[in-house]
Amino acid sequence: MRTRTCLVATLTLSVLASAAAQRNPMTNNAQWSNGQPVALPGMKRPRLESVFLYQPASNWTYSHDPSITFFKNRFYAIWSNGRKDEDAPGQRVLIATSADFRHWTAPIPLVDSVTDSSGVERVLTAAGFHQHDGTLVAYFGNYGPNKETTHLQAVTTRDGEHWSAVRDVGVPVNPNHGPQRTASGRLIIAGNISFPYSDDPSGLVGWRMTGIYPAAMAATIKDDPASFWDVAKRQGWSAALCEGSFYQTDDGVLHMPLRNTARQRAHRLWLTESRDNGATWSTPVETEFSDTNAKFHFGRLPDGRFYYVGNPIGSGRTPLVLSLSRDGVVFDRHFILGETPYPKRHAGAAKGGEYGYPHTLIHDGHLYVIVSRQKEAVQVVRVALADLD
Repeated sequence: MRTRTCLVATLTLSVLASAAAQRNPMTNNAQWSNGQPVALPGMKRPRLESVFLYQPASNWTYSHDPSITFFKNRFYAIWSNGRKDEDAPGQRVLIATSADFRHWTAPIPLVDSVTDSSGVERVLTAAGFHQHDGTLVAYFGNYGPNKETTHLQAVTTRDGEHWSAVRDVGVPVNPNHGPQRTASGRLIIAGNISFPYSDDPSGLVGWRMTGIYPAAMAATIKDDPASFWDVAKRQGWSAALCEGSFYQTDDGVLHMPLRNTARQRAHRLWLTESRDNGATWSTPVETEFSDTNAKFHFGRLPDGRFYYVGNPIGSGRTPLVLSLSRDGVVFDRHFILGETPYPKRHAGAAKGGEYGYPHTLIHDGHLYVIVSRQKEAVQVVRVALADLD
């Protein structure tokens, strides 16, 4: 019995060692206990300012997927807003603006609830911003009650007050964030398993599909939750991967960490990379960077350091952490941006999470982070870049 036990233990350790050897070296040096990330070394608590943009009183109590930008001397924020439940029919997109960060306009629908030709309400999901040549573009996903017939749409403004009619962008994608530029100026949208790219600076046309899905799915791919589970099954991955965010290192390589949704192993980010400016992407591999099955945002500071904002340790999507790296591989400077509980006031399907789905903005010497609180309220936190030593 002892020999058999030792053999099993040896084989288990061998499998674990093999898996670790195959991981990408990207790391945040997390400390682990019982297979879960529990701490980060040397975490600091910088001075923070924060403000709530939305705290529902009695109805339209679901809020999520926030994004923030600065356009023509004002901050703009959008987010998904539903009557009660997550991604339910009738979900709309709200917008609020501010001249000074501290005082925000009362939110109003940027795009209100819509129905299809059969009278069935659609689901709209806020999907970020893009700016070019004095025009602000706001994106949103539009899909059916079962997350079917997904397509990306947008509205535009040149003055921040008057918005265009809705237009279809031409890709079956519900993005995690608005388009990001590469060093060449190419725009890339981080979806779940598809990462469309366009060389048209407007961000409205010229999109081409690519991603980590098999070639056999290319003609019919829809970037929705059903698809990323199907892709994982077809590819033989141990995790269904989704909700990426990319950054580019000085060698031109694009690095796209991905959320890991595996229920038993959802504690590390996976990574796919592109060496041809986003035209193709490598087979994803697990990294040493801890994760708690939550969305995140990567970017680069003006001083050249790379950053991550998300929930790499703990549970319940808290704390909210900023991690910094000088090489894009080892993220070894950590700052807590949020750890205060928010009491959920309204029931709703799939609601929860203290600091959910962060999106970031660098402006005027500060890093701004917008989050949903319990998928109910919307809050913006900012920290001075000078305090991130």
